[in-house]
This record gives sequence, structure tokens and C-alpha cells, in this order.
Amino acid sequence: MKNANTLETQTHATKPNAPLKGTVRAPGDKSISHRALIFGALAEGTTTIQGLLEGDDILQTAGAMRAFGAEITQKSQGKWIVKGCGKRGFTTPKAPVDFGNAGTGARLVMGAASAFNITVDYIGDESLSVRPMGRVLDPLTQMGAKFTSTNSTLPLSQTKGGNLKPFSFTPPHASAQVKSALILAGLKTRGTTEVIETSITRDHTENMLEAFGVPVTRKSIDTGSSVSIKGPVLLKATNVTVPGDPSSAAFLIAAALVVPGSDIIVENIMMNASRTGLFEVLTEMGAFLRADNFRKSGGEIIADIHVKYSKLVGVTVPEDRVPSMVDEYPILAVIAAYAKGTTEMRGLAELRVKESDRLVATHALLSQNGVATKIKGDNLLVTGGVLPSGIKGGACVTTHHDHRIAMSALVLGLGTKNPVSIDDAAMIATSFPDFFDLMSSIGAPITMPKPH
Repeated sequence: MKNANTLETQTHATKPNAPLKGTVRAPGDKSISHRALIFGALAEGTTTIQGLLEGDDILQTAGAMRAFGAEITQKSQGKWIVKGCGKRGFTTPKAPVDFGNAGTGARLVMGAASAFNITVDYIGDESLSVRPMGRVLDPLTQMGAKFTSTNSTLPLSQTKGGNLKPFSFTPPHASAQVKSALILAGLKTRGTTEVIETSITRDHTENMLEAFGVPVTRKSIDTGSSVSIKGPVLLKATNVTVPGDPSSAAFLIAAALVVPGSDIIVENIMMNASRTGLFEVLTEMGAFLRADNFRKSGGEIIADIHVKYSKLVGVTVPEDRVPSMVDEYPILAVIAAYAKGTTEMRGLAELRVKESDRLVATHALLSQNGVATKIKGDNLLVTGGVLPSGIKGGACVTTHHDHRIAMSALVLGLGTKNPVSIDDAAMIATSFPDFFDLMSSIGAPITMPKPH
């Protein structure tokens, strides 16, 4: 058993001797990668995917699509071929469908599979098995699907699907996963399936469905916005080029903002307005972020972002920013530790039902390393620039098997007096398998544990 206090056995980050420099390419977007595999599996014909993120979560979704009858082949790094199920549709898997830690994959696939008259057993790892699935299962049940589960968590079974009834639903929480699951269920449903949203969420599903030939109706209404499709409708195979993931790029950007004198360019970042909340906040804090070379790929706008070390100040981040940066709050909190004054992040209830309770875990990773921080209800306050000698660091952060907590802790360590370590790095591969290589390429000293 390894000693959590021994750096030689831990993944850890130390302050670099020189500024970070270089140009790196953002890894493929996780949300787009999930959808490209699922939509390709549903479609008639053969879909070619370029730039697929080959993290553990995405590979679990690929395995799930094979279990439902799609033929999926990796041709080279990032290039995948999907021969879809088409008119035949999904078939009953021969074994339980294992999603590992992939919450997005699980919820979207439950929606897609509920449209077919099949039975399915779903399982996941320890972390995914405590995450709530009721927000997807409840409306799918109202559409006519049937599930059995304990406490609406994995493991669970779809005991009946197909012949669903059209449905108009307003989710109580802003969630692109819930919206997407219902729209996917509506693909085989006779009539109009509508999701009404009171807060903006990611529109990747709508954009990609249109690329696969599905008409999507989007409207502004008094209470927010409406997204609907009229089924049944069959997806037609297409070619998908996956843009870079802004959530992963955030760690590279943060590293440059933490280390004095740094100057880097992160290429190929998706600039969808529903995903760029962090960039807006950082600009308000005084960060030098310049987006150049705008172009369009796979229905999404992408750009290259030039980042320079900047003197930052604390700001108030309103609750309405949450949907556009829900995954970026842990790394924003780390950046805030290096800003002058207090940054208040409001309305973070959604962080409590991620891979871990990210609100509590983020507070812990900061406080254990000497950063002034507190939780007030669902708000997180971080006060930076207090100690003239800098942030103490030196702690071994408990990651709770959460990749974003792990990477955020390591970025914190790039500016602390003492190295910051984490108890486990394995889960980083779920979303960012090239994290260590890309950090090394710009000069960030993050050390992997020595093999025994």
C-alpha cells in the first residue's frame, strides 16, 4: 500500500524554473465524441469520425454501441469508422452494458435505447453508480419506457422500450444530457417530442442531429427556449470532425495563467457559446486571452487561443454562467487562488452531483494547500493574493476518483511553494489521456509515480 505522504509514489506538480511556452493542440471534445459514436451507431450507412477523443469514457461509449449492434472500427489514432444500425435499430445486448465512469454516455444512450423494443442491463464503476439517473429515467418513463433500479442509480435495467408517446417536458434543472436523452428517444416516436428550457444548455445534440439529416426546430418562447423534433426520423451517416474540447483546454490555459511569464497558444478549441463561459470570466478577471483563426468544423466554430500570464483580480460569477462552464469551476477556483481579492462563484448546486461532490472537493483541495476559501450554501468563495510568500501547497489531495479535481490540483501545484500531489491519477485518462504529455510539452513539471 502506498504512502499518501511520500511524493516519490505520487503524481505531483512543482513550480517550474522557467515560464511555460509553446503551441499545443486541444484534445478532441468529449461531448462531441460521445455524440458522434452514438449518432453514427443509430444512422443508416457508414460514418467516419476524425479527431475522436480516445479517453476511457469515449471507449466505453464505443463498446456500448457495439453491444447494441453497430460495427465500430479504429482505423488510426483519432480516426474511427461506424457502420450504423439504421432501419434495423438497436438490438438487445448479450451482456450488461458497462459505462465505466461515463455519465454523459450513460444518460444519452439510455435515451436512444429506450426508443427500441429491447431489454438492457446497465452497469458502471463505483463513482458512476452513485450518480443520479432519475432526471433521465423519470421523463423517459412518462414517454412509456420502463426501468427497474434501486434509488434511480446504476445498476439498472430497461425492461421495456419502443412505441413511446410524444412528450413535452420542462426539466427542473438545466441539463444538456436530459434534453439530449429525450430528443434521442423522440427519434423513433410518432409525433413531436419537445424539451422546454428555462436556462441555456449545450446545443451539440441539435447541431449534430442536423448534420445527420434530422430537422430540428428551435424557438424562443416566453419561458426560455424550445427544442423539438418530429418522429419517426432516420439519421443518415455523415463525416464528423471533432473540434477541440474547451473543458480540457482550460487546464492548459490555467497553467499559463498560474506561472509568471508564460506565453502559449492552444489550437483547435471549440468556441460554441454554450461552452465558453470560463473564457468570459477569465477575461473579466484581467486575463490575456485572444482568439484567432476562427473557422467552422462539424457544425461548430473553432479557434486558436493565445494565452499570456496576467495579473488577475477577483470577480463575482453569477449563477446564470453555470450551464456554460459547469465543468470548469474546479479549475476556475484554482485560478482564483492566484488572483487578487475574492472570487465568488454562485449557484453551484449542480457540482454536487458530478463524479464527486465537486463543490466540497474543490474547497478541500484549496484549503488543504493554504488557500482562503469557504462554502456559503451553494456558493464558493476563494480569496487569493493574501500571503506575500505565496500559496503554501504541500498537501496530497484526495481526488474522489474525479478527473477534474485531479487535474485542477496538479495545476495549483505549478505555482505553490511546496509540491502538490494527488492520491490517484488513473482517472485522468477518462477525459484527457494526453494531459501529462501536453503539460510536459509546454514545460509544466508534473511527475508521474515511479513504477515498482
